[in-house]
Amino acid sequence: MLTTNPFTELFTLLPPIAMQVFLIVMLVLIVAGTIYDVIHKKSAKYFFENAKKAEASAERTVSSEEKIGIAFATFAHEVLTSSEFCNPKRRLSHLLTMYGTITFFVTTAVLVFAYPTSVAAGIWPFIWHLGAVSVMVGGYWFWFAIRVDVSAEGHQWYQLQRADLFILSLLATTTFAFVWSLVQSMGGAGIVSMVLFALFIIATTVLFGGIPWSKFAHMFFKPAAAFQKHVTEADGSRENLPDDYDLSDPAVQAKFPDIPEYMGKNPSYMGLGIKRELPKHY
Repeated sequence: MLTTNPFTELFTLLPPIAMQVFLIVMLVLIVAGTIYDVIHKKSAKYFFENAKKAEASAERTVSSEEKIGIAFATFAHEVLTSSEFCNPKRRLSHLLTMYGTITFFVTTAVLVFAYPTSVAAGIWPFIWHLGAVSVMVGGYWFWFAIRVDVSAEGHQWYQLQRADLFILSLLATTTFAFVWSLVQSMGGAGIVSMVLFALFIIATTVLFGGIPWSKFAHMFFKPAAAFQKHVTEADGSRENLPDDYDLSDPAVQAKFPDIPEYMGKNPSYMGLGIKRELPKHY
């Protein structure tokens, strides 16, 4: 089952060009939906305006070489390893879902375009199934146990909002695809198989057609925002946030005379603050 191309039997009923055109349409929806989302929400405008404000308050100029290094570091930490998540369970769930999604859709394109009539298709069917399982493990773990409104705010897992469109349509896509492949491998090539395939297509269409109303586009804006944050840390602007001062430092007390006046010359330790408990957030 895991080593069989699930699309081969489908193409005995439908011409391969039909599924190939469908994938091209989905790609167009991704591009168009993302562009519309960026324009409608004005996230790109905010990003560039924020960058100009940071440049105006910068204490030093960050060289092109430094920016390249920051870009690589951002890609390695925020993108490849999702290091911004302090909760290790949330981080692992995100990585399973992210890499599973990439694997699933890349291998879908490979199977449909390169191996439309090949039952074996090398290792690609196994990778396709592995990607679907990775999304389901990470996604359902997140949905039922890790979501902040479930784990921290006491909401029920079935309470939905528009922000859930992305994760739910993604889970529906991979779940219906996996079950459809399973049913086909067991010889169920009848009405049940076609219904599951239709649900797979519908879920995929909702996933990519609903980009303007989901969190899909944030995967492009988020790395850019992380990069800009690291640049502001390097140039000293710090997004107009104060430095992390040592309140007992005489130079700091001279700069901020309110500190010794209200807290004394040796301010007491104020505790961990927000880090006093394990993080419970998205």
